[in-house]
Amino acid sequence: MRHQSPSSWAAICICITAVVHFALGFSIEFSVDEAHYALYAQHLAWSYFDHPPLVGWIQWPLVSLTLTEGFIRLIPEGLWLISIYLVYQVTIETHHLMQGRNSGYLTNALPSAPSCGLMAVLAVIAAPIPHVLSIGLLPDTLLTPLSLGLMTMALRWLRKDQFTLMDWVITGLLLGLAGLSKYTAIFTAFALLLVFLSNRKKLWLSKAGFCFAAVIAVILISPVLYWNWVNDWISFKYQIAHGAGSAWAWRRVAVFIGIQIVSFGPLMLVGIFFFVKNCWYSNKLSLIALLSFFFIPFSIFAALSGGGSLPHWTGPAWFCLAPFAGIGLAKAWTMPRRWVIRILFILQLLLCLVGFAYVLAGGLNSTAVKANPIADLYGWKIAGQKAAQLAKAANADGIAVQNWTLGSRAAWYAQPLPVYVLDKRQDQFDLWFGQLPAGASVLLINWSGMSFNPPIAGASAFESCQPLDSFEVIHFGQALSTFYFSLCKNWQDGGLAH
Repeated sequence: MRHQSPSSWAAICICITAVVHFALGFSIEFSVDEAHYALYAQHLAWSYFDHPPLVGWIQWPLVSLTLTEGFIRLIPEGLWLISIYLVYQVTIETHHLMQGRNSGYLTNALPSAPSCGLMAVLAVIAAPIPHVLSIGLLPDTLLTPLSLGLMTMALRWLRKDQFTLMDWVITGLLLGLAGLSKYTAIFTAFALLLVFLSNRKKLWLSKAGFCFAAVIAVILISPVLYWNWVNDWISFKYQIAHGAGSAWAWRRVAVFIGIQIVSFGPLMLVGIFFFVKNCWYSNKLSLIALLSFFFIPFSIFAALSGGGSLPHWTGPAWFCLAPFAGIGLAKAWTMPRRWVIRILFILQLLLCLVGFAYVLAGGLNSTAVKANPIADLYGWKIAGQKAAQLAKAANADGIAVQNWTLGSRAAWYAQPLPVYVLDKRQDQFDLWFGQLPAGASVLLINWSGMSFNPPIAGASAFESCQPLDSFEVIHFGQALSTFYFSLCKNWQDGGLAH
């Protein structure tokens, strides 16, 4: 590191990581969520059943060109590059804030700003889950750079005497785009509000610029409000029920915390420990307000995890924590504790590399493992094409699956055929393709990784289902899963309709 500046090393590490992301992005098929959000781009609307529309809108130019998965994944990779750059910049700005507001002792005690920025970048690169968000476009992939952008504006508010009109316009645009990305952007808005409240000397509520920013944000999110209004607020109802999850249990919270530590790495926690211990001298109110960009969403998701949650939901929050962790890690690096940082960084990086290899190898099929989660990423392209051919040859009315997670890939890879999900759960497929008409015949796809018995008994069932074909997914000589195709005739809807 003596031959390169910290900023140069940060750029080198980012470029190396980006190359790995590109290689993975062009090597595997769409995951269930990626296919689902790519379908958003094929069915443009003001909003959607489960999420706001930006995740679909942003993909529309590439999806409309019928590009392959790898090219479409350039969007999340670009967003990741913006996010990692903003992590570096926010670290620099936080460092300057601490220098400008504190004594000369603290100024001399802090490591250089570029060193802190490098450590923040390395902390993100060594965390496993951010790599998932950089390859697959999820709403959290969009919310991450927007949250960091709002954090940048918060730092500008704390460092400047007042906001210009352009500052307020940028803040309003970021808030509106965040609202178009994911409903949980409201947590980031609360964090920004805390920053405004933390400095009582600056008037903001009565400023015309603040009102202008609020109007811009409301205008941007108005498509979501309008769509929900005309659709009986189904998206909000779904999110409330989804966030509540199942029966609440403390053990789920403990599991959530453990998964978070593994997913984002103990290196972040070590950095925060040294930040609080060695860099927490004064202006605590402003720093606490900035840290709320992490603690507000993380605390809420941790509380909700008692009913069930997913680890990537906290991704934007961890990115907002990285600048503080970077300052703490840079401080620890100047002390006799750098061996701890070295060991944790190497271990986390090895974990990421093992994960990359595991995905490329198609996972591991073993009797000791109940299921191979990576098998879900292989075979759907061929399955969709085969299903489309069989459905056309049999003159079927469309394709059917028995769970929505199977429907996303089926609809993407067998387009433009309609895909019907044969369950009692209302979802986006009901809005896209409607209910399966009575008397219809479909090509039923069954996948060994989530197998169901053909619906030929009960109030809502087909008159008959005849097996047509099947194929086994082989990857590097390993059998990952099997797809089964049946022609099911004469659908009788006895109350399945929502």
